[in-house]
Amino acid sequence: MSTELELPFRPDTQLTEVMRLRVQSLQQRGQKRQDGERLLQPNEAVYRLDFAKQSLQFSHWTVQLAQAGQLTITATSQLWTPDLTNLMTRQLLEPAGVFWRAPGDAGRAPIQCHEADAHEFGERIAELAKVRKVMYFLFAFAEGCSPETVDCSITFTMDS
Repeated sequence: MSTELELPFRPDTQLTEVMRLRVQSLQQRGQKRQDGERLLQPNEAVYRLDFAKQSLQFSHWTVQLAQAGQLTITATSQLWTPDLTNLMTRQLLEPAGVFWRAPGDAGRAPIQCHEADAHEFGERIAELAKVRKVMYFLFAFAEGCSPETVDCSITFTMDS
């Protein structure tokens, strides 16, 4: 028998702020990013998933967008130590999860996504959960989407 476990993505405001300060610091000093460094864009924020259980199988995504817009979720492969390590482009995992609501969609219309990519992305997260207690993600908000208009979680099944 298997049971479902729904894990909400939680904003990591402290890590987001550290990454924004890095961008600000570079701009103030007139310096460039390190070769391969991935700087946080103004429309991005860092989110995290905390895994209470490690042996999971991906089931489905639950993404709610209150209005038209696009959400792109990119996982990072690093165990984050923001005070010591900058985010490098090679640490971003493929594929990203892209979810959107078109401007003409009714409020009850299902959120659209690239299903094969979203499924593969969910499976990769489940694989990484086997060796991690926490994972970090970049959420990119576009086309009218914002942190206030998004609710996102991922559901796994566990064998009991």
